[in-house]
Amino acid sequence: MNVFVGILLFIAWAAVVAISDCRWRRISNSIVVVGLAAAFGCALFQCGPFGISLAHAGIGALIGLVALLPFFALGVMGAADVKIFAVLGAWCGMHALLGLWMAASLAAGGHALWLLITTRTRLAGLARRSGATFELAGKASTPYAACLTVAASGWLVLHGMAGGLR
Repeated sequence: MNVFVGILLFIAWAAVVAISDCRWRRISNSIVVVGLAAAFGCALFQCGPFGISLAHAGIGALIGLVALLPFFALGVMGAADVKIFAVLGAWCGMHALLGLWMAASLAAGGHALWLLITTRTRLAGLARRSGATFELAGKASTPYAACLTVAASGWLVLHGMAGGLR
């Protein structure tokens, strides 16, 4: 198999995750399983866009899961966000996770700031003019899994431009 097959699989999966998270703020377990299967399949057949081996895919998935699990336990992150981060660990490897987390967190912070400005919500303790805090299309919260997959897609582009794609 060719690395371009892996690139297409990754981009298609990342797009489905981002659209689902932005539109419904929900990502089905079937999307997670398909992404995980594709990541491990690409690692097995050495056609992944990030050149990750099967062992590194497993380690990346485990570290991705464990890294964000405390945030889920504290109630500040959804289970789908944690699972998507684990799948990204399988796709990109553990070495990419810190950078992806930082880029996604900056994007999520920008989204939150944009919502504060556009909904004219004031800081805690002050009166609000309209709408619920952090609400977009009737859904509260920032689509963090979408931020993660957009960051990973950007990393794929940078990885390719640096000559990292085989």
